[in-house]
Amino acid sequence: MVVETLERSCEGSKKRHVNGGDVAVPCSGDEFSNGDINAAPVVSAKRARVSREMTFEDIYGADALLNDDDEEEDDCDWEPVQAPVEFVNWCCVNCTMSNPGDMVHCYICGEHKESGILRHGYLASPFFKDTGLIEVEEKYGGSSSATSSTAVGFDERMLLHSEFEMKAHPHPERPDRLRAIAASLATAGVFPGRCLPINAREITKQELQMVHTSEHVDAVNTTSQLLYSYFTSDTYANEYSARAARLAAGLCADLATEIFTGRVKNGFALVRPPGHHAGIRHAMGFCLHNNAAVAALVAQAAGAKKVLIVDWDVHHGNGTQEIFEQNKSVLYISLHRHEGGHFYPGTGAADEVGTNGGEGYCVNVPWSCGGVGDKDYIFAFQHVVLPIASAFSPDFVIISAGFDAARGDPLGCCDVTPAGYSRMTQMLGDLCGGKMLVILEGGYNLRSISSSATAVIKVLLGEIPENNLPIAATPSREGLQTVLDVMNIQMKFWPSLAISYSKLLSEWEARLIENKKNQMKRKLVRVPTWWKWGRKKLLYKFLSARMISRSK
Repeated sequence: MVVETLERSCEGSKKRHVNGGDVAVPCSGDEFSNGDINAAPVVSAKRARVSREMTFEDIYGADALLNDDDEEEDDCDWEPVQAPVEFVNWCCVNCTMSNPGDMVHCYICGEHKESGILRHGYLASPFFKDTGLIEVEEKYGGSSSATSSTAVGFDERMLLHSEFEMKAHPHPERPDRLRAIAASLATAGVFPGRCLPINAREITKQELQMVHTSEHVDAVNTTSQLLYSYFTSDTYANEYSARAARLAAGLCADLATEIFTGRVKNGFALVRPPGHHAGIRHAMGFCLHNNAAVAALVAQAAGAKKVLIVDWDVHHGNGTQEIFEQNKSVLYISLHRHEGGHFYPGTGAADEVGTNGGEGYCVNVPWSCGGVGDKDYIFAFQHVVLPIASAFSPDFVIISAGFDAARGDPLGCCDVTPAGYSRMTQMLGDLCGGKMLVILEGGYNLRSISSSATAVIKVLLGEIPENNLPIAATPSREGLQTVLDVMNIQMKFWPSLAISYSKLLSEWEARLIENKKNQMKRKLVRVPTWWKWGRKKLLYKFLSARMISRSK
């Protein structure tokens, strides 16, 4: 969806707002404004088309059940003297879901309505009011920030980017995401403490134009003249959003330079707004500027010949793919929910491999369903991501680290754990001498995102993750089918996949044969149906077990 510019006067904008339309309210500009009010982004007249897409408001629509105003009539003539107790709905600070006012714990995630997650991060108890920390067994030691080889980029001014208009639900991409991660890192003594801070700067227009069109950069900057505006129905901006986006991109650019030149070994960009949906000329999906793309091109300007971007956000990074789909020097690999194009943003099918000479340098692993967990992701890493990445032999690695595939995320609905994220980070750490930049993308459950981000940063610090994940992961049936489909397409461009593909295909065919045999065995076990429920049901169970065991 392309940003639409306002061609009418500010007075016309206010008139539309009065009539119930979308808003574009002018405010005092800052030093980065270009003074062109007519370039202000608003939701276009194409709202009818936009509204058909699944938005976070659609996902939360079930909460209407909690706001049912229909009341049954009371036939009783007597009414109590005291006023009835009214419970006001509250939104969970952890997952943003609405809850009835008489509940103390969120009915979705179980978080206490007054938990201390914003003060202590995931180390705060989810079950009680903010009274302190849950017991932490591990001791945090190791290097200090003065000797650390891991840098973290963060600036509190990015917290000012927020949705201006108060709605029934907080927007999932909210400042509390950074607050929870920062609180977790501080409580664990990781940052500040063990990581080197990077001073923030706003990226220049010239640097942004390596990725985006001049019109797009101007449109984002124009939002600083408005109290609030929308690029799409879900992608908001306020008067501070343009600066936050410039700070986020600037931190990613400087971290890329620091890492590639060897001044630090690796880094984590704790930034917002996210970026991987932002394309060459459009903002969408909560994203304004494409931070990962900026970092990749800055690393190449510093001398990197080949850059690998691994995107494990649950949504496909359509913007990043668009930017690099014709570029053989940047390999983009994305693992995401796709479901035949029915999961946002609908792009990222396995056969989207790049165009105009860049074929094979876009690798999409499109999961066919939700609930995908650690084993499927690690299996895909072992058989797709690492073999292709090793053949590509990058000089620099960027992870677009959305944590919305994490267990408990209200939008992703998948099942990846902090142990899974730390394992994937560790697996990528052996490439190009560990020169790796991790950039925060999505993730909307505060407990999940803060624990996962902390686990990833610990791996960057050199800690060996302690988990029970098997070295050789056994995928789900759907996960195996997805990996086979991707390998079948990509081995045309990466021949090293062929041997592994043949082996996995044999295992898949063997599994199908075994499933058919089991189905036949069940059909052969036939006894009178009424035995199942009659007086001889125990005899039915006994005979069924005997017949199944003999048929094996």
